[in-house]
Amino acid sequence: MESESEPYVRLATLRQVHQAVADLNTARSLADTLQTVADGVVSGLGYELAAVNLVRPDGDLVVAAVAGSASAEAFLAGRVGSRVSWERRLAMGDRWGELRFIPYTEGWVLDDDDVPQWHTTGPAPRFPDEWHPMDRLFAPMYTAGTAGGELLGVISVDKPRNGRRPGAWGREALQMYAFQAAVAISNAHLRANMQRALVRLEREGQALRASEESFRQAFEFAPSGMAIAEMGGDQHGRLHRANDALCRLLGRSASQMRRYSFSDLVHPEDIGTLLRTSAEGGRAELRLQRRDGSYVWVSLRNSVVADAADGPRYLLTHVEDIEDRKRHELQLAHRASHDSLTGLPNSAELRARLSSRLCSRPPGSEALSALSPFGRLDGFAEVTSLVSTAGYGHGFGGEGVPGSAPEPVAEEFREPSGGDYWDEGAYDHHEHTIALDEASDDGAKGLAVLFCDLDGFKSINDRFGHHTGDAVLIEVARRLTSGVRDGDTVARLGGDEFVVLADGLGRADAEDLAVRLRNAIIPPIRVDGRAVRVGASFGIGWAGCGMSADEVLRSADQRMYVEKRSRAKAGRRAG
Repeated sequence: MESESEPYVRLATLRQVHQAVADLNTARSLADTLQTVADGVVSGLGYELAAVNLVRPDGDLVVAAVAGSASAEAFLAGRVGSRVSWERRLAMGDRWGELRFIPYTEGWVLDDDDVPQWHTTGPAPRFPDEWHPMDRLFAPMYTAGTAGGELLGVISVDKPRNGRRPGAWGREALQMYAFQAAVAISNAHLRANMQRALVRLEREGQALRASEESFRQAFEFAPSGMAIAEMGGDQHGRLHRANDALCRLLGRSASQMRRYSFSDLVHPEDIGTLLRTSAEGGRAELRLQRRDGSYVWVSLRNSVVADAADGPRYLLTHVEDIEDRKRHELQLAHRASHDSLTGLPNSAELRARLSSRLCSRPPGSEALSALSPFGRLDGFAEVTSLVSTAGYGHGFGGEGVPGSAPEPVAEEFREPSGGDYWDEGAYDHHEHTIALDEASDDGAKGLAVLFCDLDGFKSINDRFGHHTGDAVLIEVARRLTSGVRDGDTVARLGGDEFVVLADGLGRADAEDLAVRLRNAIIPPIRVDGRAVRVGASFGIGWAGCGMSADEVLRSADQRMYVEKRSRAKAGRRAG
C-alpha cells in the first residue's frame, strides 16, 4: 500500500512546487520575491522552516526572508553572515547535486561562526535517515543555475514535516525549486535596476514594462520641453518629436514642430552656440523663436542616443524655460553698468566704452616702425618730435561763447622698455582714433568727449531737498539723451556730472552740439508744481589712440573747469 501511494504523493508535491513557482512569477518587487521563495519552501516542499539569505553588494549575506516560524523570523530577519563563513559552509558536508547537507555530527564546528542560524528542538533521531534538530541543509542559488554562475543567495531549510532527511525525489524538488527561485530573484533584480534607469515605471501591475512605453510616458508627460532630433546627414537637427511642454512653450503644434529643425528656430546670433552644442552634446543657453515671432531664453541639454549598429543617430534634447532667470541676470548686469537714478550708463560703463575705441599704440607710429627694418626704435630719440598726442579741448558755457584754449600738451613718444618691438600685426584691423587739435579746420573728424557739469544744482538740492534734485537730474538726463544721435553715449559720472561720447564729429560740430545741449538744459524744470532752472558748463575733449580713458576724461574735465571759472566773475546762477 505504501509503494502504491508514492506516485500520488509525488504528484501532489509536484503540484505544490508548480504553484510555488507560479507565485514567484507574480511577485511585484524584490522583497515580495524573496518572501515568496521562503513561503514556497514551507508550503510546497514540506519543510516547517525556511530562510532566504541574499548576497549584498559588499558580498556578505543578509537574512532577507523567513517563513514557517514567527519566532525564527523575529530572531533571524535582517541579520548578516560574512561571505567567508558561508563559503566555508558550502564547502563542507555531503554534496546532493547542488545542495549541501551538513549532518549534526559535523555541524558542531560551525556553532561559533557568524552565520545567523535557528534550530528547532526535539529528540535525537532513532533511525539513520531521521532528521536531527542540528542537521543543516542549504540550497545555493546561482545566476546560471549552477555553481558556475554568480552566487545570488542561499535557501536554508529545517525540520521536514515527515521527520526524515529528504530522499532523491525531495532533493530533486528542492534543487529544482532553488533554480526557479534564482531565476525569479534575477528577474526581480533586473526590474529594480530598470526602475532606477527609466524615467517612470508602473508601481503596480506588471513588474517589468517595455522600455519604449516607459520612455514614451516620460517624454510626453515631462513638465519641461523635450525633443528628439535627427543627428548627422542632410537632415541633421530635424525634429522628429516634440512633447506637449515644448509645443506650449513655443506656441506651435506637434505637427508644426516636425517641419522645423532647431537651426530654423534659434536666434541668428545663437547659431554658433547651437552648432557647437549639437556636435558635442552637452548644454547651452540660447534663444528660440515662438510662433508670434518673439524669442524666449532656454537651456538646452543634449544627450546622444546611440544605435548599436550605426553609431549615434539621434539627439534627445531637454529644453528648459529660463526666461525669468535671464531677465533677472540682464537686470543685474544693467544695474552694474548703469546709474540707478537716471538709467544712463555709469562711470564704469563709460570708461569701458571709451577704452574699447582706443589702443595703446598712438596714430602715426607706423612712421616710427618704418625707420627700423625690425620696427625697433634704436637710437632715434629725435623722431619723438614726429608724433604728438595732445589732450586738446574746447570749453563752452554761459552763452555758448568759446573759451580760451590752453596750449597743447605734447606727449613724448618713448621707446618700449627693454628694447621691445612693435607688433606690426596687432592693429592691422584697428582703425585708429585720432585726437583733433584746436586748429583743425580741414574737415577732420574724431571722437568728441563732452564733459558737462550743472550750474546752480547745489543750491536747488540745498533749498528744495534731494527729491527735487533727483527729479532735476532725471530730466537733465532725458534732455541730453534726446539731444544726441542714436549711436552716441550719454553717461552720468556721478553727482551733477554727465559725459557725452559723440563719434565722427569735427571741431565745429562738437562746439555746435555743446551749445544745443546747453540750450536744451536751460528751460525750467517743473517739480511738484515748482519751476526750477539749472545751467550747464561744457568742456570738449578729443579721444585718441595712445591715450587712456582717464586721460581723455581728465582733459575734457579740465576744459569744463576753465570755462566754469571764466564765468564765475559774471555771477550767473540758475534755479
